[in-house]
Amino acid sequence: MFKLKCDDFLVYDELTGTYSMAADQKVRDEAEKNSWKSTGFTVLKDWRLYAMLIPMILVYFLWKYMPMYELTACFKDPSTGDTLHVNTFSWAGLRYFQVLFTDSDLSPDFWLAFRNTFITAFYGLLFGFPMPIILALFFNEVRSNLVRSVLQVCVYLPKFLSTVIVTSLTLILFRGTAGGLQGEGVVASVFKAFGADKNLVSSGLVFTTQYYRAIYIITDLWEHAGYDSIVFFAAVIAVSPTSYEAAQIDGAGKMAQMRYVVIPSILSTVVIMLIMKIGGLLSVGYEKIYLLLGNGTNSTSNYDVAQVISTLSNQWSETRASDGRALGTAAEMLNNLIGMILVLGANAVAKKASNVSLY
Repeated sequence: MFKLKCDDFLVYDELTGTYSMAADQKVRDEAEKNSWKSTGFTVLKDWRLYAMLIPMILVYFLWKYMPMYELTACFKDPSTGDTLHVNTFSWAGLRYFQVLFTDSDLSPDFWLAFRNTFITAFYGLLFGFPMPIILALFFNEVRSNLVRSVLQVCVYLPKFLSTVIVTSLTLILFRGTAGGLQGEGVVASVFKAFGADKNLVSSGLVFTTQYYRAIYIITDLWEHAGYDSIVFFAAVIAVSPTSYEAAQIDGAGKMAQMRYVVIPSILSTVVIMLIMKIGGLLSVGYEKIYLLLGNGTNSTSNYDVAQVISTLSNQWSETRASDGRALGTAAEMLNNLIGMILVLGANAVAKKASNVSLY
């Protein structure tokens, strides 16, 4: 038995009947013994780079990991302790998850919010994911560095505007005359000129069930598509020029080069980014939707399409003093659990289909 275990790394000498360690194995063993020294030397050599990691680690620890303890609120009864401290609550099990599924008063609101979350996120993925790729391919075809730089700055800039500014611009452009607002927005006036319902225009297109989702998706594209194209553009410019030259020799035009050279070359990047996008599929932006709802003042008009799980959780926390926090946390926990399942599923499918995966 000992011989069977040692045959992989020991050499048997038939003349003497003894085992000895091969030279390459001695080198590997020596390297393993001194691996900590090598690692320490590397850290000391590049200590400035590792020091730059410290702020990021602190941010993740304080804002991502420390608050996870508060997620236990969905398993505890807030009426049994200090409302500010989750650790004083008594254990409630899965009671609040059952309420989400069975309560006749709260369950319809939860499923409405879940449906809106999924639909809004699905439209965002359907239209929002291809657009950065298209922009990256477009930038790659612009030959003038000056023109390309100007265009990139123009499409990257909205990402650096705060959500408040983006939603304010949206409300100004699409506002109506109802509620004492000073004049119609520019886009609202264009809609009216092309025959849109005057009553809808006057009430504000953002606050209508017909136009809300389209406005949300369009403004989201304007805000994020340019910045998201940076990753794809980096993958595109990394394609070897010899691949283009070979395609040109074979008679491929611009569209054929994109189809047979560029897209296959960036496919792995596209798959990885798609998996990550699916992971955040149900994480619809709370701040933007809350601001577009008018802080609740106009929520009655487009509630059926605008209310999502994050805004519903906030509403419950504000209106239900006894169990609002627990219900809101349970709804968010369920939402995040489904998101995790989507990530695992998308990663497994991508690994089977294209042999490219996130892990």
